[in-house]
Amino acid sequence: MLTVNQARIVIVGGGIAGCSVAYHLAKLGITDVLLLEQGKLTSGTTWHAAGLVGQMRPNRSMTQMSKYGIELYATLEAETGLATGWKQCGSVNVAKTPERMQVLRKQLAMARAFGVECHEISPAEALEKYPILRIDDLQGALWLPGDGKANPADLCMSLAKGARNRGVKIVEDIEVTGVLSENGRVTGVRTAQGDVKCETVVNCGGQWARQFGALAGVNVPLFSAEHFYIVTGQIPGVHPMLPVMRDPDGFIYYKEEVGGLVMGGFEPKAKPWKVDPIPGSFQFQLLDEDWDQFEILMNNAMHRTPCLQTAEVKMLLNGPESFTPDGNFILGEAPELRNYFVCAGFNSAGIANSGGAGRLMAEWIAGGEPSTDVWEVDIRRFAPFTGNRKALAERTGETLGLHYAMRWPRQELETARPLRTSPLYDLLAAKGAEFGSKNGWERANYFRPEGATRPDHTLATPGWLPWMIEEQRATREAVAIYDQTSFSKLLLQGNDALAVLQRLCANEMDVALNRMVYTPMLNERGGLESDLTVMRLAADRFLIITGSAQATRDADWIHRHITAGEHAFLTDVSPMYCVFGVMGPNARELLARVSPDDLSPQGLKFSWTKEIDLGLARVRAARMSYVGGPGFELYVPVEMARHVYLALCEAGADLGLRDAGYYALDALRVEQGRRAWGAELGPDESPWEAGLAFSVKLDKAAPFIGREALRASQGQPLRKKLVTLLLPPDVYAWGGETIMMNGQPVGEISSVGYSPLAGACVALGYVRGACANEPHAGTPAQIKLWGQDHAVTLHDRWPPV
Repeated sequence: MLTVNQARIVIVGGGIAGCSVAYHLAKLGITDVLLLEQGKLTSGTTWHAAGLVGQMRPNRSMTQMSKYGIELYATLEAETGLATGWKQCGSVNVAKTPERMQVLRKQLAMARAFGVECHEISPAEALEKYPILRIDDLQGALWLPGDGKANPADLCMSLAKGARNRGVKIVEDIEVTGVLSENGRVTGVRTAQGDVKCETVVNCGGQWARQFGALAGVNVPLFSAEHFYIVTGQIPGVHPMLPVMRDPDGFIYYKEEVGGLVMGGFEPKAKPWKVDPIPGSFQFQLLDEDWDQFEILMNNAMHRTPCLQTAEVKMLLNGPESFTPDGNFILGEAPELRNYFVCAGFNSAGIANSGGAGRLMAEWIAGGEPSTDVWEVDIRRFAPFTGNRKALAERTGETLGLHYAMRWPRQELETARPLRTSPLYDLLAAKGAEFGSKNGWERANYFRPEGATRPDHTLATPGWLPWMIEEQRATREAVAIYDQTSFSKLLLQGNDALAVLQRLCANEMDVALNRMVYTPMLNERGGLESDLTVMRLAADRFLIITGSAQATRDADWIHRHITAGEHAFLTDVSPMYCVFGVMGPNARELLARVSPDDLSPQGLKFSWTKEIDLGLARVRAARMSYVGGPGFELYVPVEMARHVYLALCEAGADLGLRDAGYYALDALRVEQGRRAWGAELGPDESPWEAGLAFSVKLDKAAPFIGREALRASQGQPLRKKLVTLLLPPDVYAWGGETIMMNGQPVGEISSVGYSPLAGACVALGYVRGACANEPHAGTPAQIKLWGQDHAVTLHDRWPPV
């Protein structure tokens, strides 16, 4: 029963995520915390989770989060006195195909770079560790001795006890029916037993998180799918310390339980649980068995572990689990409502990730910003449209299966598309555009020649490379047009608009009208919250251009730093304007044929912008080039976009005009050393480390966020440094490869692309330690590419001046 009417923080949801957040808040000394659970602790999805706990994640910060979770689970029982079922039994991940073995070898290199113990083992060695394994068709395996398993319900109850012991109050059997707010900020929650005042709400509602978020107008895009595993009777050779085993080519996993096996997986085509809303009474409940849905997993498991052909199957468990549109979980403060936090959407990996996620959330709530880069799981990566339930159901049918499916480089999600399209979409499709998707926008990746079909995915040199090279050649030698409409465009206006930008931006923003400024926005640690291009349209009006995926995130960052009483208003105008990049040495001649305005270097200087006539339209031209070399960006009212595009195409036929896509754009920006937020830039990188000192004005009159941190670190040894890597002509890399020097990992590649200038791939990446504080002008190094070492050279600046 509810006996309190006020708390500093209210956590909604008593699964492992909610209990972990409560535990870690209490460890930070924040004990005025109330956790409310509509049923009993663990009664949602935690109680039927499989309990696999692995360390490896796609990047360094997420891996460190998972490693911490294992450290916590290993010591929690000693702290609380409640068993957690934690066993560090290790894990074996096997590969059936040569391509999968190459991927495992890349994971091996990453693991060593991230400080995770990991070993490549032969099929015979895998059999020694997992005696019931069939190995005659295996290529090899990885052994991670630090991985393990836990009992999810026991682990959750141990976290809850640890929180209670420090003063957290936990109330079960109470439904939270609403969130109270005033002036865009949380003020409390409404329950079936009365209101509770609070400063902060944390939505840890699991598969209910979306519908609970909707009560407060908060978008939490997740959707449940039916999720399966079998439980067997005892099997000879199966013992309590048998490792966790994963066979991703078979889409299956195993763990030991009471002398038998739990075997489940991620079938390629999942079955969304189309129940909306999910009733609050769905507690400690399961769905009906569906052996037809489970058949592919069962057949693969009987092949990989023949003992299952005769083992007793006690049950087929079907427990719904929530999945997100991109397969990553959802953390952070909601952009719609201040002090409303979300920790949900773990995509069947909540047991492995809730320990670290709970700590990160507690630090975020206590400190006002995350302690590390969490972009891949940040709730602000989702725009409002992602809450569409039909799209979520379609996407969930795909993302569940991608957990173990072979993930090829540049592979695109296919469901719930197309959605956001430029006015040129059908015109570009007719010209052979192969589209990718970014924040819902359909973007041409490259153009197929007439009669050509889309090449198969590969780990080697891609089949589309010759077509992309032709697009690059047009950009460098003639003229190319890029549809960059997906750029996010934010309009900041008002009497205090300049003051807001001066406070947010590290560069000088008080510039002449029609001037463009490239600038970082920093956090208090001096890390890059974003990088922007800002056009001053009037004394009190600025157009902010940022990445396609960053509209919600950047708008939220700007909004939250407009103080009460300031006269400044931010509007997302992205749908109002198309953006065409006209790039190459013939770009000015092309524009001169359709515009009477002076676009010479004297008429429009670099990093300046002006309105011009173009055909029958009025557009804004900006002299700039993301790909290097001469070029313009055209900002075109959306209703005039087709006219402008067709006018350019007609005028440029004899100038070598060619349509070009984002693969060429990205490769050329890498060649020129242009950084991209989310790849080279993020909250953990400073301008000094990223080579962006030119964009920082430490001594400008207006103070800015992060200035003191930059002053303190200026001239100090770098933690890491961005460098360019030149690869051999016969090596095609994709990004994420480990950089090696003297046999030791020193960093990772962040972006890579084919360079016409080099006749080979060029990459960007960070090096750490001593390597970050040494000059590089051809320093020999190596990269690990699919398990093989390849010689590269490191350069502080490439191409050389």
